[in-house]
Amino acid sequence: MGLNDFFQYFARILTLLLVLPVHEAAHGLVAKWFGDDTAERQGRITLNPMAHLDLFGSLLIIFTGFGWAKPVPINPMRMKKYRAGISLTALAGPVSNILAALVSGLIYNLMMCSQTVVNQYYEYNFGGEVTPLICLLMVLSFLFQINIGLAVFNLIPIPPLDGFNVLRYFTSEKVDRWFYTYQREISMGLLILLVLLRIIPSEYNFISIIAMKFSDLLWHAVSWIPKLKWGL
Repeated sequence: MGLNDFFQYFARILTLLLVLPVHEAAHGLVAKWFGDDTAERQGRITLNPMAHLDLFGSLLIIFTGFGWAKPVPINPMRMKKYRAGISLTALAGPVSNILAALVSGLIYNLMMCSQTVVNQYYEYNFGGEVTPLICLLMVLSFLFQINIGLAVFNLIPIPPLDGFNVLRYFTSEKVDRWFYTYQREISMGLLILLVLLRIIPSEYNFISIIAMKFSDLLWHAVSWIPKLKWGL
């Protein structure tokens, strides 16, 4: 295992332990805001990762970068606005991943305002030693990429992913019934999609393409910080 692989896996584990609980708690908080306290009563508005981890979904995140946690229980019938409540509750999760990516990118670029970090960065690129600061930069870089990938993946509009419930704001009960009638077949299709995402080269992989474009956009939002410092 190379150094990049090590830090990539380490960043995925950090995402499981630190970001995934925020993702799931965000679902519960928005549901509560709309009047449904089901998640709160079942102890799911918490940053304790053990309350949220799904074994299979967690292994997928570690080994593929895509996956899921235990679904946060919600009761749409208790929400003030049925479809808006469902959709915004679902959207809260991917938004938390985008914010985690933004924070990671922001810290990375703030670090690059330090002369010490910049010196170590360029020395490392030319065969220099791996210092604790370089390790932190690598982990932040992978956290940025992983959380963008998770946000884009979770917004795919098929169950059980968040994108399906986001889409429900714009659909009808007839569409809901069709999806739930064929939920097992759709879930199997999702597993096949996960396999294909690992096989198809990134330049032809629609998830990778969308994630890359969004990643570039978000990176531009924070990469100006060191440029301002060094007058670039």
